[in-house]
Amino acid sequence: MEIVNGPISSCSKEHQKVYQQWFAVADSDGDARITGNDAIKFFAMSNLSRSDLKQVWALADTKRQGYLGFKEFVAAMQLISLAQAGHELTSDLLSNAVMEDIQLPVMEGLDVLLAKKKSVKTYVEPELNGSPSSQRQSLPTSSWFSSKPSKKVPLSAVTSIIDGLKRLYLEKLKPLETTYRFHDFVSPPLTSSDFDAKPMVMLLGQYSTGKTTFIKHLLKCEYPGAHIGPEPTTDRFVVVMSGPDERSIPGNTIAVQADMPFSGLTNFGGAFLSKFQCSQLPHSLLEHITFVDTPGVLSGEKQRTQRSYDFTGVISWFAAKCDMILLLFDPHKLDISDEFKRVIASLRGHDDKIRVVLNKADQVDTQQLMRVYGALMWSLGKVLNTPEVSRVYIGSFNDKPINEDAVGPMGRDLFEKEQNDLLNDLKDIPKKACDRRINEFVKRARAAKIHAYIISHLKKEMPSMIGKAKTQQRLIDNLEDEFVKVQKEFHLPAGDFPYVEHFREVLGGYSIDKFEKLKPKMIQAVDDMLGYDIPELLKNFRNPYE
Repeated sequence: MEIVNGPISSCSKEHQKVYQQWFAVADSDGDARITGNDAIKFFAMSNLSRSDLKQVWALADTKRQGYLGFKEFVAAMQLISLAQAGHELTSDLLSNAVMEDIQLPVMEGLDVLLAKKKSVKTYVEPELNGSPSSQRQSLPTSSWFSSKPSKKVPLSAVTSIIDGLKRLYLEKLKPLETTYRFHDFVSPPLTSSDFDAKPMVMLLGQYSTGKTTFIKHLLKCEYPGAHIGPEPTTDRFVVVMSGPDERSIPGNTIAVQADMPFSGLTNFGGAFLSKFQCSQLPHSLLEHITFVDTPGVLSGEKQRTQRSYDFTGVISWFAAKCDMILLLFDPHKLDISDEFKRVIASLRGHDDKIRVVLNKADQVDTQQLMRVYGALMWSLGKVLNTPEVSRVYIGSFNDKPINEDAVGPMGRDLFEKEQNDLLNDLKDIPKKACDRRINEFVKRARAAKIHAYIISHLKKEMPSMIGKAKTQQRLIDNLEDEFVKVQKEFHLPAGDFPYVEHFREVLGGYSIDKFEKLKPKMIQAVDDMLGYDIPELLKNFRNPYE
């Protein structure tokens, strides 16, 4: 699998130096980002039509974040150069072009502008922890997440969709979450690194279904701490991400690093953190995607042995952070154990992220594969409890050639098409990362609002003086009925309500009498955010030429 790493590596040093000077000129406010207004002024010097410049922006801003970093700016300049040479602007234009043949674009009046700004500094791409883009993105807003109270962040300080979501979270959503203890019941508070993190893909499945081999197949190399074998080899959660060199970082260390999005895992305790590690290595694919390798789900007698930490809780935490969840099966491990059922149940609410992979499918012949596929769909239908059929990718994701003796030439063709479909799905993840952030943010806001209604309703049901303990127990025992009352009173969708059993379990550790009453202003602020602020944010950072 190959995800384009951007044109900088293929750009000559002379061109790169020129582009650095141009980037510094185009960047009007010095925040290492070219916003829509910056682009309109700078790109106009190319004398291309508005429709061409609209296409240039769309192709350069692949992640739809509403701004261009240095790599994206270079891509835009190269696209402008190719358009001036008469090429049609298409999505594969840069990948098919010979980079050495791309000349600097002709920018009318730029020489005069450079002469006037002799003091302009050449933009230098910072290299912090092997992840320049994520570090740079967090600079303008890192102070927003400090523990000290701060003044309202003006809209002018927002230079991207992600920055805008950070501002809205701090000003409107986080106060509601804190007031009604959303962080204790549902999800820890978000940090700056949560917004800036690269897209994540989590692999789940029983042992020896090929999870680690799958990651190795995509990277085309081993990663630190990878163990592959027929027995359960991965006994810990391993996050595989980009880094300056090959190394493994223990869980306790990675969980307290402010620039990493794993601080919420500290809630699962030292027993889990000792089974968690981060593997870093320099790799072009990891600059776009982070992988989460998980321990094999237990089956048979093994699942009777209790893990020392909340396994399904950790899975649920990662599921909320991930952009895609791959459920791996192989033809000889189609049974779904009790633990696997609990794991799949913990993915509730993230159905759109789930992809099912029938791996090692070349170990059976075509007739057996047909039966295996049918059995797998039947098993999944019972566990997922949905009428829709999940997409199942069939293939053999390893470095060995497909066993044509078993599957035949027709099977080989099927495997190649299925594997290409899955790889294309993975390639789309970085492009859809910003859209996913918005989707998850809106989902979180809806959940926080419903949580506030539930907590305030329970508070209202408590007596002012006598019988508090008895009333609390009654409310906990009849929680399903209380949920229905809240749903009818505020006209809320039943599908947005939390799991009753999990909510009841957490509620037992609190005194309902100490909860806050409903504060309509806080609810209204979140409604305004969903109804006006987010649509306005998306409007401000869409393609500037539309």
